[in-house]
Amino acid sequence: MPIMPERLISEAIQPLTETAETMRMAIGEPGLPRKFVWRGRTVTVAAVLRTWRETGKCRHGSPEKYVRKHWYEVATASDGSMKLYFERQPRGGRKAARWWLFSIREPGDSPTRIPESVIYYPTPFFVQFCVPCR
Repeated sequence: MPIMPERLISEAIQPLTETAETMRMAIGEPGLPRKFVWRGRTVTVAAVLRTWRETGKCRHGSPEKYVRKHWYEVATASDGSMKLYFERQPRGGRKAARWWLFSIREPGDSPTRIPESVIYYPTPFFVQFCVPCR
């Protein structure tokens, strides 16, 4: 069976905050929600397939790199796999959406089979915070 490409979605999602992974917050990551609302229905995260970070230069002139987005590829209970990201500094200000659904791959399109039982492992890393130059 040919592997279908993932579909670009680029829509804000509404995380159910009571389902957030608080362990990840202790190491400086956002709390990935285990459930979120997209297009009026609840989506359940079954497994985290991989994570990565997008960095950028400091906006104040210092040489440090700053984490701009936290990316997650997740398997869902019924919708195949999805790529989500969290914006550390949302473009629309404090009240703007921070969690986004970037793309989706429908069930049956995924090249990898997700195991029935999944163990979640936090991925520790160090975050450099940008300090405004004086």
